[in-house]
Amino acid sequence: MTGDKEKLGLIAGNGQFPFKILQSARQQDIQIVVAAIKGETFSEIDSFGYPVHWLSLGELGKLVRLFRKEGIRKAIMAGQVKHVQIFGSSLPDLTMMRMLAGLKSRNTDALIGGVSGVLAEAGITVVDSTVLLKPHIASEGNLTRRGLSRSEKLDVEYGRPIAHQIASMDIGQTIAVRDQAVVAIEAMEGTDSVIRRAGALANKNNLTIIKVSKPEQDMRFDIPVVGLITIETMIESGATALVIDATRTIVFDREKMVAVADSHKIAVVALPPIHPQMAVNDAIAPTCPP
Repeated sequence: MTGDKEKLGLIAGNGQFPFKILQSARQQDIQIVVAAIKGETFSEIDSFGYPVHWLSLGELGKLVRLFRKEGIRKAIMAGQVKHVQIFGSSLPDLTMMRMLAGLKSRNTDALIGGVSGVLAEAGITVVDSTVLLKPHIASEGNLTRRGLSRSEKLDVEYGRPIAHQIASMDIGQTIAVRDQAVVAIEAMEGTDSVIRRAGALANKNNLTIIKVSKPEQDMRFDIPVVGLITIETMIESGATALVIDATRTIVFDREKMVAVADSHKIAVVALPPIHPQMAVNDAIAPTCPP
C-alpha cells in the first residue's frame, strides 16, 4: 500500500508506537500528517519534522476536516488512548456526539470502530497499524535466554485461556497469575498499571504476566504492545515471566528489552494465539495440574 508513496494520516495516541511509525515512514520516504491527541500524545512528536495538528479527544469532526484538507485517503491509528478519557472533561463535537449516540456500548472495540466508521464515510480508510512495523512483530518462541519454568508453565496453562476470554469481552488484554490463581485483570488502567497492582497484591513475588490479543484481533487498532517499560515495570513488581501472542504482538526496543530481562532472569515467550473455541473450552474447564 505504500509503494506509490501516498500520504498517510497518523492518529497518534500515547507511548512509543506513533514514534516507531514515524521512524519507519522516514526510512521509506513516506509523507505523514499527524493528528495528535491533547493529553495523550507525547510532546516529542513535534520534533520529528512531520506536520502535527493537536486535537482534543472529542474533536472528531475536526479530524475528518483535517484529513480531507490534506488529501488523506488512508490512516493509521497508533498508540493507546486511555479509555477513561471518554468519561473525562473533553467535550465532544457534533460529529463525535452523533457517533457516540449510535453506539450500543462504549468499550474499546465499539469506540474505535465508531471512529473508523466516521472516517470511512468521509472516504478515509483505516489500515493495518502494523503495515510499517513488520520487523517489530513477535515471532513464536523464546525471546530471552530463559524459557518458562515448570510453575510458570502451569500458570500459563491455567491463565492464558482466561486471558483470551477477558480479551474477547473487550475488557482488557493482560492478566497476572500466581500459583494458578488470577491476581489481577486489566480493565481501563493499562498494562503497566495492572502489573503494579498485581505486584502490590502478591507482595511482589513470582508473578506470571500474560498479555494476549483478541480472539478475532483487528490489526488496524488496539494491537498488544510490549517493550522495555513493560519489563522495567515487571522488575519493580516482582514478575518473573511475560507471555505474549506470536504474530499479533508488537515488541518495541527489543534488544534493550531482552538484555534487561536476561539480566534479571525474566522469561519472555511468544506463543501461538489460541483458537477462539479452544479459549472458550479451556476457560470453562482449565487443565488442572497433577
